[in-house]
Amino acid sequence: MSNIPYRTHLSEEEIPRYWYNMQADMKEKHDPFIHPGRLDPVVFEDLQPVFCDELIKQEVNTTDRLIEIPEGIREVYKLYRPSPLCRAYNLEKALGTPAKIYYKFEGNNTSGSHKLNSAIAQVYYAKEQGITNLTTETGAGQWGTALAMAAKLYGVDLTVYMVKVSFEQKPYRKAVIETFDAKIIASPSDTTEVGRMMLAQDPTTSGSLGMAISEAIETAVKTPNSRYVLGSVLNQVLLHQSVIGVEAKTAFEKIGDYPDIIIGCAGGGSNLGGLIAPFMGDKLQGKTNPYFIAVEPASCPTMTRGRFAYDFADTGRVTPLTKMYTLGCDFKPSSIHAGGLRYHGMSPIISKLYHDGYLDEARAYGQNACFEAALQFAQAETILPAPESSHAIKAAIDEALKCKETGEEKTILFGLSGTGYFDMSAYMQYRNGTMVDYIPSDEELNESLQHLPKIPGIQE
Repeated sequence: MSNIPYRTHLSEEEIPRYWYNMQADMKEKHDPFIHPGRLDPVVFEDLQPVFCDELIKQEVNTTDRLIEIPEGIREVYKLYRPSPLCRAYNLEKALGTPAKIYYKFEGNNTSGSHKLNSAIAQVYYAKEQGITNLTTETGAGQWGTALAMAAKLYGVDLTVYMVKVSFEQKPYRKAVIETFDAKIIASPSDTTEVGRMMLAQDPTTSGSLGMAISEAIETAVKTPNSRYVLGSVLNQVLLHQSVIGVEAKTAFEKIGDYPDIIIGCAGGGSNLGGLIAPFMGDKLQGKTNPYFIAVEPASCPTMTRGRFAYDFADTGRVTPLTKMYTLGCDFKPSSIHAGGLRYHGMSPIISKLYHDGYLDEARAYGQNACFEAALQFAQAETILPAPESSHAIKAAIDEALKCKETGEEKTILFGLSGTGYFDMSAYMQYRNGTMVDYIPSDEELNESLQHLPKIPGIQE
C-alpha cells in the first residue's frame, strides 16, 4: 500500500484566502456580453437591476488574478471546508490500473454539493448591499438547496424556481429547501408572465433551466429591493468555485504529486471551472500542461455538438447575449436524472478556453453508462455519487483503463461534485433496467440552432 493516505485533509487555516480569477491569465478574453436591445456591449448600469454591485464587479474583472475572500465568507466556509482530496485505492484495485485516481469530494455539507461555495458568497454580498429578497433557478436542486441554506444564515428571503421535471422527480429536495424557509415553485409556472407564455406554448412541458432563469429574473426585477443570483455559467460563480481547485492543488503539494488528467462534469461550468482553475492557471502561464476533460450528457451535448455563438442564457430571451457553446435557448433537454447538466449553454470562460484549445477535450455519455460507473465507484469507495458527478467518474474510469492497457502510471483527478442520496429513484431505474438513454438527432439540434439571435456585424 502506498504511504499516501486515503484522504488528504487541509487545516482550517488552509482554507483559501483568495479566489483565483482565470480571466486574468487568459491570452484572449471571452467576447463581451451584448445588450439584447441596443446590440452593443453591456455596461455596469445594465446589470444593476438584476445583480448585486460587488458581483457585477467580479463578473467583469479581467485583470486581478487573485481576489481576496472576505473574512465573513471564510468564517462560514469553516462550517464545511476544507473538503478532502481522496485517493480511490479500492477503485484502482477493482480496475487493475496502474493509474492513481484522486477525487475532490464536495458533498460534505447539507446541500450535498459544491454549490454552497458560491451561494455563501452571493448572499453575503447581497446582505452587505442591504438586499432583502433574492430569486434563483435550480435544476436538480443542489443550487436551490445551497442558496436556501445561505439565505437563512444571512436572513435574506429567497424564491426558488425549480425545473418542473426535477421538482417532480426529487420531492425531498423541495423538502430540504423548505426546511430553510425558502419558497419553491415548479417552473414554468403561472406566477410570472414569461411562465404563463411558456405554458401556453406547451402545457405539458417538463421545463428547463433556461425557462426557470427567465422566471427568476422577472420576479427579481419586479420585486422591491430584490436581486437575482445564478448558480453556474457566470464568471463570478467560477471565481467563487475556484476554492475547490485551490484546495486540491494545495493538497497535491502536500503529497508531492500533480495531476496529469483533470476531469469534471459540465452543465453550466461551475464545478468544472472551479476544479480546473489553478491548474488551468499553470497551463496558461506555461508552467505545466495537464490534460483537461469536460464531460456532458449525450442528451444535452452543448460542447460536443453545439455551436460557439452568441445566444440568450434563458428561454424567455431577457438576458444579455453571451458568446458560448450553445444548443440554442429554445432547446428542450430530455428528462434525464442529471438535472444539473440539462442546460443549453456553457460558461463563457469554459467556452473560450475550449474554443482556444486550452481545455483539451469534451466528451458526452449516455446516462446508463454513467450510472454503471456510479455503481462501480459506490461499491468500491462507499460514496453514492450524484448523477452529475457520475459523468466525471465514467471518464475517470475510461482514462484509468487506458493506463491499464498502456502501463502508464498517470495521476487522474476528477471532481466528485455531490452526493446522490436524493436520486434513489434514478438508481432504482438503472437497477431495474427501465432507464432510457436519449440522444437528440441532428435535425432536433438544427431546429433550435437556426433561431440563434442575429447581431449585425458580429453574428449575421
